[in-house]
Parts: sequence; structure tokens; C-alpha cells
Amino acid sequence: MANDSDTPVEITPQLLLQAYACGVFPMAESAGSTELFWLQPQMRGVLPLDRLHIPRRLARTIRGDHFEVRASTDFSSVINACAAPRADATDTWINPQIKQLYTALFESGCAHTIEVYQQGNLVGGLYGVALGGAFFGESMFSRARDASKVALVHLVARLRYGGYVLLDTQFQTDHLAQFGTTEIPSADYEIQLERALPLEADFFALPQASTGADVLRYATDR
Repeated sequence: MANDSDTPVEITPQLLLQAYACGVFPMAESAGSTELFWLQPQMRGVLPLDRLHIPRRLARTIRGDHFEVRASTDFSSVINACAAPRADATDTWINPQIKQLYTALFESGCAHTIEVYQQGNLVGGLYGVALGGAFFGESMFSRARDASKVALVHLVARLRYGGYVLLDTQFQTDHLAQFGTTEIPSADYEIQLERALPLEADFFALPQASTGADVLRYATDR
């Protein structure tokens, strides 16, 4: 990245957190790119934590505890899986600098993962950044049917239980729309962000041993 005088600016974990607090986040053009750029979309994707929609079949899967779900136990494997080429794309935006920066955030307690396991194998998950009462979702992956969807529902349950009020998905996608994600103007997003940042939330408040039925209740109040 560069500033107005074209002098290179070192991107540090601290600068990254400051950017999130201003509603800005970084991306790379591709996994092989050596540069990052800032994004501040005019329309922001958010998933209202009080309006999560869970399809019935997915609810049955979660209630049946078909997967083992953990929180923040293997950040490296999750971000590497998110960076791997997908069936519908030959490349991703997660380059080595992104990995380094977010790993540093994880080590400082500011980035977290939801990990989904099946028969001991990591088959899905997501990672993001936590700041005050806001969680900024970065990327997710799936190697088994419903694995990333299960991760998202577990994330919402954890955020609600831990006192978060904002789940920033950055963009709206068809995949996220089925759960209730919507787009709001950047001005409205900034108001929500300003309200969320001063709050004290706890990503680990939800007991690790919570059953699927518990997770559904925490995620939806039903």
C-alpha cells in the first residue's frame, strides 16, 4: 500500500485494527499478489444477529450433532483452507501478507475461527476479526456438505451469547442471503459500528460443550 506521497506504508496488525474501527478492510488481488488495497464498500453486507434464518434441513443437521465444532483451536489450518483454490475459482484473495497479518491478530486475541470437524478431519470453518462488540467475517470454506453453514450458525450463537451486536459480512452473496444477510448504506453501517466498538464482548463465553440444540436456541431464541 502507499500513502498520498507514494511512500510505502507498513501494514501492521495495529494499523489493521484501526482500519476496521474506521469501517475499512484490506484485500489482495490474488494469492500471488504482493500488494494489498483498502476497501470501504458503499453498500455493506451485515447479518442482523436477531434475525438469523436457518433452513429446516440445516437445523436438523445441527440438532443431530453430525459435526464437532470448535472455536479458535487451529487458526493456521482454517486460513490456509480459506486460501486454497475453490472448485468455482482458480485463485483467492488471501496472499502471504494477509496470512501473516491475521495470524498475528489471532495470536493477540483479536482474530478467531470456527472449525467444523467430521471424524477428526477439518471439513469446514471460517475466520474473522473481533473488535469491541463487532465481528468482521473474513472468509469461510467447506469440504463437506453444510460444513460452512454449520460454522456460520455456531458463530452467530457464539456472538449473541457473548454480547456482540454487529456481524459484518462485508458483502452480500447468495450463500449468505439465505441466512438473512442484507446490504445497508455505508452511513448506516458506520452508525452500527460506532455503537458496537465501545462494548465489551466475549467470544469464548459460549461453553465449548454446547449441544447442537443449545446452539440453535442461542442463535435464534427458539
